[in-house]
Amino acid sequence: MKFRAKIVDLACLNHFTRVSNMIAKLAKTCTLRISPEKLNFILSDKLASGGVSMWCELEQENIFSEFQMEGVSAENNEIYLELTSENLSRALKTAQNARALKIKLTNKHFPCLTVSVELQLSSSSSSRIVTHDIPIKVIPRRLWKDLQEPSVPDSDVSIYLPALKTMKSVVEKMKNISNHLVIEANLNGDLNLKIETELVCVTTHFKDLGNPVLPSESVSQNRHPEDMVEVHIDIRKLLQFLAGQQVTPTKAVCNIVSNRMVHFDLLLDDISLQYFIPAWS
Repeated sequence: MKFRAKIVDLACLNHFTRVSNMIAKLAKTCTLRISPEKLNFILSDKLASGGVSMWCELEQENIFSEFQMEGVSAENNEIYLELTSENLSRALKTAQNARALKIKLTNKHFPCLTVSVELQLSSSSSSRIVTHDIPIKVIPRRLWKDLQEPSVPDSDVSIYLPALKTMKSVVEKMKNISNHLVIEANLNGDLNLKIETELVCVTTHFKDLGNPVLPSESVSQNRHPEDMVEVHIDIRKLLQFLAGQQVTPTKAVCNIVSNRMVHFDLLLDDISLQYFIPAWS
């Protein structure tokens, strides 16, 4: 089992750093899946027990100038590593304006993801190397089945999201009033964020957001456009998702499965992010 990769393009390095920062805000620990074509950052808490799930995917050829890996076997040419997200983010923050960055699997008394940053010295043409050894846990093959891309149930309503910064600002104010929030939307492009307590009811309305075209067999095609579909969720989990967004996505969709879950599907340049929040229970 081997892995080594290199980034020399500054734009790619900054891009990878932003991804790492986003993951660190979304998940304290995560699984890094390495395959020949892709990297995935995975959070797989059980939705049934109230946990969120995340699946972030990026094409390795869009980031790395060199990329070599050998998985656990020829048939299962993948590597699954568990790591503390903040450790990777902190290591990459030292790589701003670096000449190059190398990442490889090592074993220094314990399994590591070693990040080596080549920094240009301002006073000369020479450079220095800063090395970070990030402790990891190699996940055995028998546990991979729990770390696959989540299946997305048919949504009752799918709607484009407003500006995420605006949503974050609204939700931050709402969290001071209640621990949970109602997201409701319809097929007429309307999205509401609502909190209700014994003392107050507050609703923020977003209009004319638009709805993605759904398959003709989708159950929501039989729904009246004005009918609202709702889901109650933990407001802190929604705020964590919104706070994790570092760049404006090129596509942002909210899929609501009535009273079961909300699924956010974002496209950020060449990175896709799926985030699942279960209904409040």
